[in-house]
Amino acid sequence: MPIRPEQLEARLAHGLAALYTLHGDEPLLAMEAADAIRRAAQRAGFEERRVFTVSGAHFDWSSVVGAAQETSLFAARQIIEIRIPSGKPGKDGAQALQRYVDSPSADVLTLVQLPRLDFQQSRSAWFGALDAAGVTVRLDPVERHALPAWLAQRLARNGQRVADGEAGRRTLAFLADRVEGNLLAAHQELAKLALLYPGGELAFEQVEAAVLNVARYDIPKLLDAVWSGQPARALRMLGGLEAEGESAVYAHWSLAEDVRALARARAALDEGRPLPLALETARVWGAKGRLFERLLPQLSAAQLARWLDVAAICDGIVKGLVHPDWPAGAWPALRRFVLMLLPPAPGRGGAGDGAAPHVLALEA
Repeated sequence: MPIRPEQLEARLAHGLAALYTLHGDEPLLAMEAADAIRRAAQRAGFEERRVFTVSGAHFDWSSVVGAAQETSLFAARQIIEIRIPSGKPGKDGAQALQRYVDSPSADVLTLVQLPRLDFQQSRSAWFGALDAAGVTVRLDPVERHALPAWLAQRLARNGQRVADGEAGRRTLAFLADRVEGNLLAAHQELAKLALLYPGGELAFEQVEAAVLNVARYDIPKLLDAVWSGQPARALRMLGGLEAEGESAVYAHWSLAEDVRALARARAALDEGRPLPLALETARVWGAKGRLFERLLPQLSAAQLARWLDVAAICDGIVKGLVHPDWPAGAWPALRRFVLMLLPPAPGRGGAGDGAAPHVLALEA
């Protein structure tokens, strides 16, 4: 049975299931969920703990089954943890997991830990068996739009809060910008605030003085910022990606691929296809599909053709060429490219205006 991470504590308080499956790539949430399950199990008398890490195709699954059937000399009840870092148990492992959950023991609590699963893995028979036999918790990263509320909840756990109204929103936005994409660092910064300041209301100046810039960015987050029309966030991410040694070629390719997808979808629209079918033709789905669904009607074929020309120029600069009208260097060129891709803001003219005036000002 799938539940959200914030529902886990309440679920544990109402009694233990025989099996818990955690899957996702957010280390802090995975660690906290596993610790909560272990604490609840220990309170219920599960005193012994055995951990099995599945590595490679030759893992001995019989050792897991045997451990579940053993009677300990020291504890009547035990926790068995099965960690599958690759998310792929293999053919033998898939069969073993399905047999394992078919015969649960009242004296064994099983905790299965998995990374983020792709579509095929989440629809597999072995994962379906785990989901049906116990409680499943999906541990997704906290997205930027949800991060201020998450931080406010964590501050409340420490007996702290921000001011009401706009001042509080500003404080949470500042904090979110500094820890985005790095929840472990966010946890550490909140712990630091709890040590530095007593419970109660935190002023913006206190947070600003205490919190380091520990944000971690990736290319998908950059694309989300660009197509959501967030110039400050997009530029901050570009700076972070450059500092972290990300490949400028890969960053450009990802941006250009999105432009090509928009152009394909626009062509399908112009041929008379409905918007959902146009996006499907361009192979755009999910969250990006929802962003493009709002953006595409504002874009003309001529504007997208200009963006493709710009992408070609930027591609050459990223690979070492020089253009007389563009800044030198891969990352300055990428910054200009990103600003030219930002969706048109209300009152800023049409989508076919090309680079906005602030682009040239920034690159001058």
